[in-house]
Amino acid sequence: MSWKKKSGRDWGRLGLRYKLKRIGDIIDEIAMGPFGSNIKVDSFVPTGVPVLNGSNLTGFTLNEENFNYVTPEKAASLKKAIASRGDVVITHRGTLGQIAYIPKNSKHERYVISQSQFRVRCDDSKMLPEYMVYYFHSRIGKHQLLSNSSQVGVPALARPSTTFQELEMPVPPLVEQKTIVNTLTALDDRIANNRAINHHLEQMAQAIFKSWFVDFEPWGGVMPDDWEAGVLGDVCTYNSEKVPLSTLTLDTYISTENMSADKGGFARATNLPTIVQTTAFAVGDTLVSNIRPYFKKIVYCGFSGGCSTDVLCFRPQNSRLSHYIYYALYGDSFFDYMVAGSKGTKMPRGDKQQIMTYPVAIPTDAVLDDFICSVAPMAEKRLLLTDEITRLATLRDTLLPRLMSGELSVADLTAK
Repeated sequence: MSWKKKSGRDWGRLGLRYKLKRIGDIIDEIAMGPFGSNIKVDSFVPTGVPVLNGSNLTGFTLNEENFNYVTPEKAASLKKAIASRGDVVITHRGTLGQIAYIPKNSKHERYVISQSQFRVRCDDSKMLPEYMVYYFHSRIGKHQLLSNSSQVGVPALARPSTTFQELEMPVPPLVEQKTIVNTLTALDDRIANNRAINHHLEQMAQAIFKSWFVDFEPWGGVMPDDWEAGVLGDVCTYNSEKVPLSTLTLDTYISTENMSADKGGFARATNLPTIVQTTAFAVGDTLVSNIRPYFKKIVYCGFSGGCSTDVLCFRPQNSRLSHYIYYALYGDSFFDYMVAGSKGTKMPRGDKQQIMTYPVAIPTDAVLDDFICSVAPMAEKRLLLTDEITRLATLRDTLLPRLMSGELSVADLTAK
């Protein structure tokens, strides 16, 4: 059965109000990324035109962290691989289903898409790029986007730019698209604001940790005699307990895919694996993605759940050490240490034995208790904001398919 028949059946169940239109009829331009031989490691420079990668497409809008750069001259030679503000960028190989748009207030005016991506420029008289991106984050939109995928070898979409243009999506009038987008972006803006506050709280607590346990500032810059010079393995272990997948939900499962880069926490999972059980985590554990550690993905666990095997679960030797271990791992120096010992080139992974040799200063219980008193209020606030982020994301994801299908009308949104 073709994707068109499948999508038509699904839309019938939802009572579609909007007319379906072919993607190729509502866009102005579509272009694939450059050949791999056109961008090599030796093409990268410290500053210039940023090159997009998968970590930049983890949300609805472009995540502007962890860029490599090429010179303006190199970017100009890549021509159609240049994406601009308002463009939509989609992954067609690797982590499939990623789609995000470049906002009007992006940090840079132009970007180079990777060999694993293609870009789309909407016809602004027919389609808002934000609406297109929200649609392909909905269940049916994501199903259509992945309908032509192959899982043999590296996951990929066959003939991605051609196939994408043949997809159909519901297209409301622009005024209705704008109302729908405004509703969803209001929720996303609140989520982004909470994440920014959380990041600020993290930085404050990390500054205290570094002052006390790295620079020893309260003790004149010297580690006190009654402390111990130890390693990470002295204060925590890798948790090996398992949890049945049947007991987990999208809210309690964390994998490297839904962990955010640059210490950005995590988002609600989009799917669960098909395995019987996975690694368990509990309140007070710290999770770190073991794949490509330079992305610096780390989460403090405020609830119990399960994580993928590509995520390391650090369990403290006792509950008093929970915040201490989290901030010991949160620092850039830990991720630099992890990267230095990682194995592999295309998909480097941390060396679990080497990681546990990371040097740490082990304070007395009295100092540890003082540290807990200092950071606990910030940690409590951060967990409350994280809970609100989860609720807002759930509300957004509940509204999304109803708005895209027209089941919930624009009139319902503007009634107040």
